[in-house]
Amino acid sequence: MEAFTEYLDAIDHPQHRERTEEVLAWVNKQFPTLMPKIAWNQPMFTDHDTYIIGFSVSKKHMAVAPERAGINQFTDAIAQAGYDHTKELVRIPWTSPVNYALLEKMIEFNIVDKAECSTFWRK
Repeated sequence: MEAFTEYLDAIDHPQHRERTEEVLAWVNKQFPTLMPKIAWNQPMFTDHDTYIIGFSVSKKHMAVAPERAGINQFTDAIAQAGYDHTKELVRIPWTSPVNYALLEKMIEFNIVDKAECSTFWRK
């Protein structure tokens, strides 16, 4: 989690910082083989140097980015969780709880789906 210290320290809103730290710590604990890192100014986790999931914060939400394949795989579950999404990210409003079961499924999907991937992003 040391990789994320500077990023977390830069989040001005205390509740947003706390929520972000909680989510990043959860991913780190649930998936200890994933490598935490900062790239493109955002916290993310990789597996064998390929991107698995990333996070960012804005005024109204935390964004979770499982790549387009992750969004496509879980479109219905994302809607059922009450989250909005684009082609590349899921928006979790600060006022909504984090659906950790969904987050776990997205990460597991990417780990399995990208097991043989030799590039950072899917092609």
